[in-house]
Amino acid sequence: MISNLSITKIQSTFQTALKNGLIRNEDSSVIFYDLDYLEERIRYLVSLFPTSALHGIAVKANPLIFILKILNQLGVGAEAASLGEVMIALNTGYSPEKIVFDSPVKTMEELEFALTTGIHINLDSLAELERVAALKKKHSSASTIGIRINPQVGTGTILESSVAGEYSKFGVPIKTRRNELIEAFTKYDWLTGVHLHVGSQGCPMEMLLQGIGVVYEFVQEVHSKSGHPQINIFDIGGGFPISYDHHTVPASMEEYVSTMKNRFPTLFSDHFTLFTEFGRWAHVNSGWTMSRVEYVKHDIGINTAMIHVGADLFLRECLNPESWPHVYSVLDKDGNLKTGKDKNPYNLAGPLCFSGDILAKNVELPVVVEGDYLIIHDTGGYTFSMWSHYNSRQTPRILGYFKDCARFEILKERGTDQDLVDFWK
Repeated sequence: MISNLSITKIQSTFQTALKNGLIRNEDSSVIFYDLDYLEERIRYLVSLFPTSALHGIAVKANPLIFILKILNQLGVGAEAASLGEVMIALNTGYSPEKIVFDSPVKTMEELEFALTTGIHINLDSLAELERVAALKKKHSSASTIGIRINPQVGTGTILESSVAGEYSKFGVPIKTRRNELIEAFTKYDWLTGVHLHVGSQGCPMEMLLQGIGVVYEFVQEVHSKSGHPQINIFDIGGGFPISYDHHTVPASMEEYVSTMKNRFPTLFSDHFTLFTEFGRWAHVNSGWTMSRVEYVKHDIGINTAMIHVGADLFLRECLNPESWPHVYSVLDKDGNLKTGKDKNPYNLAGPLCFSGDILAKNVELPVVVEGDYLIIHDTGGYTFSMWSHYNSRQTPRILGYFKDCARFEILKERGTDQDLVDFWK
């Protein structure tokens, strides 16, 4: 399947939205989602794994209710990193057994709610394990329970999104707590799952496989010592890298699954239920963002395009632009693609009142003028879900489209002045 939406299709979609009045004068920025492409991606993912697998698509990547409903209709689950995300999933129609609760800081009340609701819980520490043991003495529960293990296979190229180094705030480190983990499975027969996550973007496929291998070997050891196969849920996490660079071919999900089958064949047997937590892979390439260029500043050797999104929508990109690059295109006021290259590069500066609010520096673009539209490719995940209210700017209108733009849906309306006032009350 294609990795990135083409600029030709994006241009056509933009022009249709403009013609149909979906981009109003106040819509200085708009986020778009190709919902057919998202559905195609999910169906492809499901086709590669056993039918019993639970694909908990990370809610934090894109919590928009309309999109969560589409995913629910496609039969996949939801991975929740907070009780708030659990409640969003439940209120969107997900059944409890299709929700994976992964928060690293769960309160007693949150654990009790998950247990009495029947949600799968991945415990993050041995201390949390003891809390659940105490709660299970008071409550019967349909919840399945796993524990997160840090396989300690190293860090990727983006330190902030790598979680399997020698130290990590997440999970139980296997090198120093292996015996305690084995004892936990010996002590509690209701502990039937393992969970790992190596990182998100910047972690090559081989590193993800190494992490699975460490935990796979641990499971075999537990079964060997106990004499019976207690662990039947294996959560491989997410983190599979996607393509932000349209000139290179991304890693193949099909190859990832095929290699897993060859290296860890019993994972695909009837004994195990596989869980996955792909958020970035599912969402990012399905979306793109438009911002009107409000001003262009010209200095010696550099231009600055002043746009309407910055660190409010692209926090990681502004703070660490080298690790989170995007492809950029420019459309004129009528939505026609501009070509050529200005003699000077551009800095893409957002609207927020701090100097670090620059989305990208030294970008080669065609000549950009006021009233043009900057297209930021591959923004379908980890963008609007990370929205910052700093400077109290309105959230952008969000549009989804189906069937080659035959149908548009307003997924979320542009924020109003009253919305901002209410937020700060």
